[in-house]
Amino acid sequence: MGGTHGGRHDAQRAREIYQTSTMGALIDGVYDGDVTIGELLRHGDFGLGTFNHLDGEMVILGGSCYHLRADGSARVADDGDLTPFATVTWFRPDITIPVRASMDRSALTALLDEALSSENLVYAIRVNGTFDEVRTRTVMEQRPPYPPLTEAARGQRECNFHSVAGTLAGFRTPEYEQGIAVAGYHMHFIDHARRQGGHALDYRLETGTIEVSSRSELHLSLPRTSQFLASNLASESLAQQIRQAEG
Repeated sequence: MGGTHGGRHDAQRAREIYQTSTMGALIDGVYDGDVTIGELLRHGDFGLGTFNHLDGEMVILGGSCYHLRADGSARVADDGDLTPFATVTWFRPDITIPVRASMDRSALTALLDEALSSENLVYAIRVNGTFDEVRTRTVMEQRPPYPPLTEAARGQRECNFHSVAGTLAGFRTPEYEQGIAVAGYHMHFIDHARRQGGHALDYRLETGTIEVSSRSELHLSLPRTSQFLASNLASESLAQQIRQAEG
């Protein structure tokens, strides 16, 4: 949902990443959180995540939170919806890169890698443009007892969008944060009509604009749900499981 929230006027919080729970908890099947979308939007107007029961993907743009479902459709989320994992910030670009020639995912990430000042900061990334193709996946709603994310992801639905105008939104996170977040690039897609999208697996950008906003402050809010408190968050194979689940 849209709306004006106090955080955008707080100079310290304006450069902050706010995250609820951890990727390690999501990998372990902690799919029920205690943070509402309304509360989440008090911490940022841009971000991504998922919803309770692992019911689809989340993308936040311009202060509106969109719920991306397993059939590829999108709708505005309700303020009272809950999330077990989400990352948000107030997006203000530090770097703008015009794209006038077609490039695939690997070329775009290589371009970004060259433009970033350090591998040790977190970057919020927004790519607006026309895409020749976007391949997405969206996890399906789960029921207790919840399986680990690597098992839940096996039932994910994939969609292919062709000649579509839209936005990639997400973060580039340092390797040392693997388990807290998803190390590397983690991007979700939504079309400009805000009617379809999902977790971006692959894409080819025809023309558009890349915007990057650097972040050096992390506010990590841990759930106090019984499921989170009882979860095993010290798996030795965590990095491998994240790569398997996120694609």
